[in-house]
Amino acid sequence: MWNRRELLRVGALGAVGLSLPRWLRAAAEAGAGTARADACIIIFLNGGPSHLDMWDMKPEAPVEIRGEFRPIATSVPGVWLSEHLPRLAQQMHRLTLVRSMHHSVNNSHAAAVYAALTGHDRGEQGGGAKPTDHPSPGSVLAKLRPTRPDVLPYVALPYKTQEGAGGPLQPGFLAGFLGATYDPFWVLDDPNSPQFHVRNLTLPSGISLERFLERGQLLSRLDSGLDRRLDRILDAMDDFQRKAYHLLTSPAAQEAFQIQREPAPVRDRYGRNIYGQSLLLARRLIEAGTRMVTLSWAPDANATWDTHGDNFRKLKNTLLPQFDAAASALLQELDERGMLDRTVVAILGDFGRTPKINNNAGRDHWNACYTIALAGGGFRRGFVYGASDRTGSTPTESPVTPGDIVATIYRALGVDHRTLIYDALQRPHQVVPEARVVDELLA
Repeated sequence: MWNRRELLRVGALGAVGLSLPRWLRAAAEAGAGTARADACIIIFLNGGPSHLDMWDMKPEAPVEIRGEFRPIATSVPGVWLSEHLPRLAQQMHRLTLVRSMHHSVNNSHAAAVYAALTGHDRGEQGGGAKPTDHPSPGSVLAKLRPTRPDVLPYVALPYKTQEGAGGPLQPGFLAGFLGATYDPFWVLDDPNSPQFHVRNLTLPSGISLERFLERGQLLSRLDSGLDRRLDRILDAMDDFQRKAYHLLTSPAAQEAFQIQREPAPVRDRYGRNIYGQSLLLARRLIEAGTRMVTLSWAPDANATWDTHGDNFRKLKNTLLPQFDAAASALLQELDERGMLDRTVVAILGDFGRTPKINNNAGRDHWNACYTIALAGGGFRRGFVYGASDRTGSTPTESPVTPGDIVATIYRALGVDHRTLIYDALQRPHQVVPEARVVDELLA
């Protein structure tokens, strides 16, 4: 038997062209997915990493295109990566590369990040995060595949990446129209610091855990006598209060952040820097039950991978060594701990870089063709999908959009990308409508 709210939804769907049978099918599909994976870690190389100097090298191209780096063999015969990714080269048997990515956004980092993370391509329309945005994958999972109340469902770290220094928060990381309840838990302290602690999970000074628990028991007794006809705002406030109480008293949530318990050799393997230790923290959070961790590799869009100038020095001296250590350690550890089969690792970016090197020894934005990497959670191992032309300018086989990749990640996580989710006005939206699942990527 349907309640009044469900009937109103059916009426609203008729106005946007969804018939009752289609609505029933979509509702059934929302809960019918078979999940290959239970968790996901997104490593977002914010700014636009150079596919030509990392994943899809062109050693036979002219020097102004091939650049300074040489390819090296990997653990998969016939697949080559950059010489500055030696550890990831030995993890290639755990990876899938997609070398035929493309989308419509070339100038706006914000819009390209939004497309990459949500699967919604809005062209060059930039700007910061808005409450009307489509939700991030972490927010969708928090809604459709919730965790236990004592576990953080979605964590983002180590920066709230800005659209340029001093600019607004980039879109794609927040819950958007799903509402702030599904926003990420932000970890903005440096896990590499000896003084690392998580401010939002720390009790106020002078209040012991015992005293806090006593207050919680008092609140519970008071709550049992409250009028259950309180309006939705008070109900929402109560939900936040209960969530905070669960997390502040949860051993799983507290212990996940105690990164100092990791053996020194493990921490060294990830790299003693903010990004390496953030990925180690991501592994600990997934182990504790978190559904999604998203790492954005830049304080602002122009700070790291946006290599318009001095591309090769920046990649060689800082970016690639840090990334190579952290990502390879994560893949190896997840597999050794028996977690990789149930954890998707997605290495994404805004776009690629221009085939032709500019006059500043850099490469500019290039949305027409680039590469991403995927691992775990049902994705094929040691596999390369799609191909680019001889200069890395255009896909020549099996072109793929960010929406297709996001839809495929959702499939691995047991969520149909056509599932309906609702905004504050109860209007229906498909999670990623303009997309297809790339079945060939899944084992």
